[in-house]
Amino acid sequence: MKSFKTLFFFLSTIVAVTVASTSHNVEFTSQVVEIHCLRLQTGAAGYRVPQLDCLSWRLAVETNNLQNWKLVPSACENYIGHYILGKQYRHDCEAVANAAIEYAKSVKLGGDGKDVWVFDIDETTLSNLPYYARSDVAFGAIPYNNTKFNAWVAEGKAPAIPSILGVYKTVLSLGIKTVFITGTRESFRKVRITNLKKAGYTNWAKLILKGENDTRSAVEYKSSKRRELVKAGYRIIGNIGDQWSDLIGDNLGARTFKVPDPLYYIG
Repeated sequence: MKSFKTLFFFLSTIVAVTVASTSHNVEFTSQVVEIHCLRLQTGAAGYRVPQLDCLSWRLAVETNNLQNWKLVPSACENYIGHYILGKQYRHDCEAVANAAIEYAKSVKLGGDGKDVWVFDIDETTLSNLPYYARSDVAFGAIPYNNTKFNAWVAEGKAPAIPSILGVYKTVLSLGIKTVFITGTRESFRKVRITNLKKAGYTNWAKLILKGENDTRSAVEYKSSKRRELVKAGYRIIGNIGDQWSDLIGDNLGARTFKVPDPLYYIG
């Protein structure tokens, strides 16, 4: 305890440093420097802080270091719920959107109507949070139920993610056309169109949905659709999605932007 008090006193003291110049026999005193008290950060000194592991898990997800995962860990359900419903998720989305908008404004367009921006839909332009917040879904901590999710999609009630809607409106105002590429099946085209328009996405060059019998992975499917765009003469200026499978593969575009999503993984 005595040594701790001594260290604390030392760190809190205003220190004057005296430096002697032996070559010129000149002694001078430096400016007074204040050394502030240091505070231990959360989780330091070997203490385990609740939910700290969940933050690390989310970081691994967003950086694509953790792949092919099936469920949000049950111990992280509350953490993910608080994150996705709280201001941090909104701020994270806004940071992505601001970077995308800044980039879009800097791009020199071809002027021939062939510049496009590719958008994913689920958890990018539209949010399924009302579904994932349900007790029988538990923010992705309960196994995925395709029947239940499709029933939710069929309601056409998914709201826009406001910051990404801002990206959409900005790129249109700049003269960049928009293309939606989604893993949603073709049978949901009508309800998806209605939902997109209701949420504020009213104009696009193409809305590409996945065929009913298409068994390709998301990476293969989306790569092929982007390849078709490029072959048709389009230039993909930007590409934004919540899954890494939206942003890897072929013909990614000049820039890609990752929207946070710790709710599920699509490979």
